[in-house]
Amino acid sequence: MDEEQLVVFRLGDEEYAVPAAQVKEIIQYAGITAMPDTPEFVEGITDLRGNIIPVIGLAKRFGLPDGEGSDKRVIIIEVKSRELGVIVDEVTEIKKLAQAAIEAAPSITAKGDYICGIGKDNDRLLILLDVDKLFSLNEMVQLKELISSSGESC
Repeated sequence: MDEEQLVVFRLGDEEYAVPAAQVKEIIQYAGITAMPDTPEFVEGITDLRGNIIPVIGLAKRFGLPDGEGSDKRVIIIEVKSRELGVIVDEVTEIKKLAQAAIEAAPSITAKGDYICGIGKDNDRLLILLDVDKLFSLNEMVQLKELISSSGESC
């Protein structure tokens, strides 16, 4: 039986999941430096062991209210060969889910390309994200420029 290993997290009242293979690490939400003139969903940048990484507010990206809570985490993911941090309200678990428990995503959202499926786990529904489709090519260029410009001297 084929299984998918997922990192499950919460945004507001909903649970989402991303493939564990694309998660580099999970860190405490702290030390984010705001940057001017960035897209609204970019919270800023962080220094992770000498690497400057853009940090995205995933709730803002999805048009959801910013969650309240003290257990916020930043999931460092690899998107199109680049590392990005995404802020989530809480990382709840690492879960193996059988492929048979994953259904195609309904096409009811306007920007649903990044939703690649719905995982059914008993009475829970997990919204599975395709991290490579979270950002358009233009947005990836903007994020790359953000990283490049943060390393330049005046």
